[in-house]
Amino acid sequence: MAQSQNSESLFNTHSLQALSNAKLAVVYTEWNDKIVAEQIRGCERIVQQFIATIVEKIAVPGSFELPFGCRSLWNYYESQSAALRPEAIIAFGAVIRGGTPHFEYVCKAVTEGITQLNLTLPIPVIFGVLTLDNETQAWERLGGVHGHKGEEAALTALKMIQICRRGEQ
Repeated sequence: MAQSQNSESLFNTHSLQALSNAKLAVVYTEWNDKIVAEQIRGCERIVQQFIATIVEKIAVPGSFELPFGCRSLWNYYESQSAALRPEAIIAFGAVIRGGTPHFEYVCKAVTEGITQLNLTLPIPVIFGVLTLDNETQAWERLGGVHGHKGEEAALTALKMIQICRRGEQ
């Protein structure tokens, strides 16, 4: 299993020191709310550290609805001034395996939906969905042996914003 400490370059934030006023949005699920709340707290710590802003947070019922929520959020902001628009969206959720094939269907749908958004929207959509066998694995990924996936999603968003800004120059 991949562990955060095996990806040291993800945590190299030297290049982000020059990033200013980054704007993110978060679309999150109401399902598995304790887990998702901790993902968001980790994200907020990184956003605060790099003096960025979360311009909007939108809740959707479950992970299956995340792609629609992200698209709807972008559709709303698309007509707004560029100064108000998010430069990246983070989709947070947690899908825990049960005794039916539902887990596989939901994971496949949300993965494909977010992939499609990344190919069609002008801003990146960060995959912050935990796909888990049990709740214990969630906490291993939210400050345990596997790092903090909420923080990692925020770092990913900031790095992608930086890439997008370079393309605008």
